Amino acid sequence: MKQAQSLLSTLRRAASTLTKEAGDISSVFPSLSGKAPEPLPARFADLKRSLIAGHEDAVGESWHRLLGSLKAEIEEIRLKGSTVIPEIEFQDIVNGKVAQSSLDAVRHRGTAVIRNVLPRQQALDLKQQAREYIAANRDKVKAFPPDDPAVYELYWTPSQVQARAHPNMLKAQQFMASFWHSSDPASEISTTYPLSYADRFRIRRPGDAKFALGPHTDGGSVERWEDPEYSRVYQAILRGQWERYDPFDARHRITANMDLYNGAGACSMFRLFQGWLSMSSTGPGEGTLKVCPLLRHATSYLMLRPFFDLATGKPNMDAVFPNSVPGACQEYNPLTHPDLDLETTMVSMPQVEPGDYVAWHCDTIHAVDKEHRGTGDSSVLYIPACAMTRSNLEFLTRQRSSALRYSPGPDFPGAGGDGELGFTNAVDWNTLDQGGKRAMGMGKVSWDIQPGMSSGEQRIIEEGNKALFA
Repeated sequence: MKQAQSLLSTLRRAASTLTKEAGDISSVFPSLSGKAPEPLPARFADLKRSLIAGHEDAVGESWHRLLGSLKAEIEEIRLKGSTVIPEIEFQDIVNGKVAQSSLDAVRHRGTAVIRNVLPRQQALDLKQQAREYIAANRDKVKAFPPDDPAVYELYWTPSQVQARAHPNMLKAQQFMASFWHSSDPASEISTTYPLSYADRFRIRRPGDAKFALGPHTDGGSVERWEDPEYSRVYQAILRGQWERYDPFDARHRITANMDLYNGAGACSMFRLFQGWLSMSSTGPGEGTLKVCPLLRHATSYLMLRPFFDLATGKPNMDAVFPNSVPGACQEYNPLTHPDLDLETTMVSMPQVEPGDYVAWHCDTIHAVDKEHRGTGDSSVLYIPACAMTRSNLEFLTRQRSSALRYSPGPDFPGAGGDGELGFTNAVDWNTLDQGGKRAMGMGKVSWDIQPGMSSGEQRIIEEGNKALFA
């Protein structure tokens, strides 16, 4: 406790300026902010040429194969709709009895619903607790839209912290992380121990049509092509072999820079899966999540789309990357990415109940219902699944500093500012169990090295223990 108090004192003295501008979630989405994107500089044309140099013909042939395969996949989704999304019982995960067909479906679709991660009443209690926190600090809380809040610029409410630290939540994250691997055994990554990432939460009321996030992917936009290591993630695609692309290979992602522009929409932590914990009974059309469950196909289309003129079908090597705005998330629409047939392929999550966990691959295209046509609130706590890597441990160290002074995490608007410092009913970090604290890089219990771990996993765990618990 003395160490935490000393660190907090140091941070208060050092944090005299914001590391990100203050704002709200509209900063992340150009389509919400209403700002017209500026043309990309000419160097992006050179970038295009360099990325596929020596593979131009193979990329062209691959593009046409992709378009043909997309048609078949889209037709399947047209017929099956939301039923293509895998549903898994949490107790089956605990007992090690998840069917192989479900595991295969998660790998293909890139998304899943895990049922009953938290007891229903406990999830409802978290929502009520969040509402009481908002009411107690009403004059200080920021949210979007300001006149009818749906997404709150809050990160350290007791509800959020308790949910992230819950042992069932950590177990569900560990399960989702297990889908990942590295093609290089020396890669310094561990998917054994989840790390907590502090994100926002949503309480969307019936009738709301303002919090209408269109199809997008997080983790940057032009960074996927511009950062050399990030682009290597998609090397098979950029060499004309999209069918060989492995969305779950972490080899190059662990050192990729997803935040080249210090943008409000960029994420500097490697999230294996994004996710949320439901605090409401919500069905399709009731303000819920929509996803495009075509992980390999949609990612390949995104990465190849800038290289082709859709009107002529010929290569396009100018400095245009459709709907890619530096420092923001990657957005999609029927004009910029028409072959994805988003009107068909963006399917709603099936009915979810309080305590269900929804996860989707970090490259999955996702959106939110344009209008909440239900009769009850649509409420979730955003809780992704994160691996242990060097960059993630570095982020966790900074996030821990933010947490101790109740400032927004390093990725979010207002980072470095006062945030929730001095809020009524602020979380008491001493109330967390050791597992929850460890996931936050707090406490005194270090991560164990287990038999069978690769040399790379052992090294990163050792580094984590040294950096956070020494």
